[in-house]
Amino acid sequence: MTAKLPRFYPIFDSADWIARAMAVGVRLVQLRVKDTPEPALREEIRRALALTRKHGAALVINDHWQIALEEGADWLHLGQEDLDTADIKVIRRVGIRLGLSTHDHSELDRALALAPDYIALGPVYPTILKQMKWREQGLDCVTEWKRLCGDVPVCAIGGLSVARAPGVFAADADLVAAVTDITLHADPDMRMRAWLETCG
Repeated sequence: MTAKLPRFYPIFDSADWIARAMAVGVRLVQLRVKDTPEPALREEIRRALALTRKHGAALVINDHWQIALEEGADWLHLGQEDLDTADIKVIRRVGIRLGLSTHDHSELDRALALAPDYIALGPVYPTILKQMKWREQGLDCVTEWKRLCGDVPVCAIGGLSVARAPGVFAADADLVAAVTDITLHADPDMRMRAWLETCG
């Protein structure tokens, strides 16, 4: 079973953001870079890996599994669409830890069959990050997901804020992911510290 994960799991689109997260004490972070040419993408991944390793933190690479493996990443996150093209056997053979996105029961069944190191559920609340075909899941769904996942950690994502975090943990989420609550905040560093304090 995966060792207990930090409860605060911010997601950023650049190594610069990850540097800020490291400076305030974040210990689990995801790099999610979209629509970037491979050379620049690879450089972002290398910088982010160097930063997190320097601070003893875990970096999760979103989507780009081949580059993640080539660069020696320890963690990977895949969406359902990514699962259609990723070579799970290769990913598992090299020992990289794996997180998977889920939005409904069929996706959850598919994810659990792959024995992931955590499962993400979203959007728990309405999100402005991206257009999604799924309605908000709500806290009852978080509780249901945890019951179905058992020992597999459940990460809640979508529309989360510092104020909403206690309720999500009370619904049995193991960790919470945040994006725009930090990046759109007037003082992102202060906001991350507030998250760390709330998540304990």
